[in-house]
Amino acid sequence: MKATRLSIPEVVLIEPKVFGDARGFFFESFNQKAFNEATGTNHQFVQDNHSRSSRGVLRGLHYQIQQPQGKLVRVARGAVFDVAVDIRRSSPTFGQWVGAELTEDNQHQLWVPPGFAHGFVVLSESADFLYKTTDYYAPQHERCIVWNDPSLGIEWPGLALPPALSGKDAAGLSLQLAELFA
Repeated sequence: MKATRLSIPEVVLIEPKVFGDARGFFFESFNQKAFNEATGTNHQFVQDNHSRSSRGVLRGLHYQIQQPQGKLVRVARGAVFDVAVDIRRSSPTFGQWVGAELTEDNQHQLWVPPGFAHGFVVLSESADFLYKTTDYYAPQHERCIVWNDPSLGIEWPGLALPPALSGKDAAGLSLQLAELFA
């Protein structure tokens, strides 16, 4: 596996070694020891999630203010542009974002640590999005920062305006008004 720290160094792009031939392909999608070495962390995953969304759906920017979740995300079918936003007030990269295109063809994964808001937009006709989390879903602690907060300036590629949003995502708060990490 190849691990690349992005411009926010805690966020890591993971490229698994893919073995392919005329029959198809094989790759190890997760290995705890390799993940710990690649990220320099020792997180354990407790929950796996799978969502399917159609083109133009934007999910996020989500986080849990208590029971914060680290997320290891990937796409099994289709393509998305995935975003992590540093919302730790004490961080030198507070308010900055990084993004990566995750597709069924590139097999890339993104490690989004606790303390970050996360979201993605679907670029293909539809996408199956899979992610592991380091803590359990706790809806009472879930928060949302609005996807188009001008203070973040996220450049969402391939986005049809307006994106398809859930009611929760449409009601997201600005970074300035959101409850954030210390």
